[in-house]
Parts: sequence; structure tokens; C-alpha cells
Amino acid sequence: MKPVIETHALCKGYHGRPVVDHLNLTVPEGCVYGFLGPNGAGKSTTMKMLLGLVHPTGGSVELLGRTLSEANRIALLRQTGSLIESPSGYLHLTARENLSIVADLKDVDRKDISRVLEIVHLTKDADRKVGQYSLGMKQRLGIAMALLGSPKLLILDEPTNGLDPAGIQEMRSLIASMPQTTGATVLISSHLLGEIEQMVDQVGILNHGRLLFEGSLQQLQKHSRGGILLRVLDAPKAAAVLQQQGVKAAVPADQPDTLQLPPLPDEALAALVCTLAESGVGVVGLTAQTKSLEDIFLSLTQTSGEVA
Repeated sequence: MKPVIETHALCKGYHGRPVVDHLNLTVPEGCVYGFLGPNGAGKSTTMKMLLGLVHPTGGSVELLGRTLSEANRIALLRQTGSLIESPSGYLHLTARENLSIVADLKDVDRKDISRVLEIVHLTKDADRKVGQYSLGMKQRLGIAMALLGSPKLLILDEPTNGLDPAGIQEMRSLIASMPQTTGATVLISSHLLGEIEQMVDQVGILNHGRLLFEGSLQQLQKHSRGGILLRVLDAPKAAAVLQQQGVKAAVPADQPDTLQLPPLPDEALAALVCTLAESGVGVVGLTAQTKSLEDIFLSLTQTSGEVA
């Protein structure tokens, strides 16, 4: 089964400055793919190249198993829905009227409007003027427009931007269910991992136009192993024993009975605890620290001495 999106050494530069730099992106079918990176990382430029709105200066794009070109762009984009930046719409018209206009532009049967309204939970507000909508409702209307015609691929650029916590939670639930409710693969961008980690199962992290990580959310979480806190009865003696084993331990100023160890494999940690016991040092407790996904994201995007 071919990926829904593949890019091959995709590049885009402006005035000699690379914005997207030899990007090799792979988005599997049937997933919600989180495209992450700080503001200015190149996410929006990449999405615009995927939609043929911006021409690359190098490399190529494959959508739905076919190379994107001027000759087949319109045909491929008929199978692709998108919401780039803020949703557009006529504020003086109702949601249903806005969707009717978009359906006609897409040459989609207006009968599809009821289906997309139900998916984004706007059926009961379909005949209200869009000017009366909250930002979250406008975002959902934008997604409904993108879903007209049952696209196989949905590209969403920062859809949680500006939403309050309730709106973010609502958007999470909506997008996470998209592959099941619509059959569409979803590519969603954000500069905040915490806002979308509950809705994605694949992740790509971009910084300065380069892909730093690509894989499943579970693979990213494997990077979360942090240090170890070891509570002992005799911290100085324990530190000396560990030093003999080649393990450097620090004693936190506010926890004189605790040693802070670097990340260690389980087998190595078990062996150290046995060594401490054999040396007459009692181990009272052990806590394995973990990095948050936000910490992992920040550590990956701190490249070349620059903090993203």
C-alpha cells in the first residue's frame, strides 16, 4: 500500500534562503499525522507545496500514489480537502449557504452538505449566519468545506490556533475520529505538541526546513526516558560506590538522601542496586523520571545552538 503523501528531497527557498530543505516526508494511509515545528519551521510552505499553491525549487511531491504536476494537479486536488490558515466564508450567509457555494465550486452534489454538517457537529446551527459563530464553530465550518466531496486526504494548517481549551478539546475529538468517520487520512500542522498529541498517531518534526524526526507517536515517546532518583540511607557512600562503577551521581540540594542518576537501561539499574546492597548501602526508593513530550519536542528543535 503506497503512502498518501511522499516528498522526495523537497526544497523551497526565497532570496537564497532555504525554507524547506531536502524534505523526505512519508504519510501512511489511514492515520492522523502530526506535522510539528516552531513558527517559521517551514510547515505552511510545505503544505502549500503539497497543494500546488507554491512551486518547489527542488524535489517532488507524490499525492495518492501519483507525482503532483501541472497536468494532474486539479484531478489530485479533487481528492484532497484543505484548511490553510483561517477559514474563509461569507459572514452574512448561513453555514448551509456557504457550503452550497463551495459545493457548486467543487462540482459536488449539494446532498453532501447534510453529511459534512453532521460530521463537524454543526447540523443544529446550519441555518445561523456565520457572523454569529464562535471561532471554534468557524473552524469546524472550514473543515466541513474541506470534507465536501469525500476527499481521501485532508490537510489542516494549525486548526487549533486561537481556540479556547474547550474548542481545542472539541477539535481534538473531531480530528482524531476523521479516518474512521470519513475515510480520510489527515495531515495536521501545529507548533504546540501538547495541543495535538491526543489526536495523532504519526509524527514528523520540522525545524529550519529539515525533518528532525518521523515515526509513530509511540516511537517519539521512547525518547522520554529521563534520569533516575535513588533514595538511599547513606548518600555519600552510595555516590562513592557508584563512582567506582563509572556512574556519576548528583545529590539535589533539597534532598540530601537522594541521588540523581543519568538515564540507564533497566538491566544496568538493577545491577547497580545489587552492587549498592552488597556494599552495605540500603536503597529506600527508586523513581524513574520521564520527559514530557513537550520537552522532547524542544530538545529536538534546539539545533545549532538555537532554541526554536
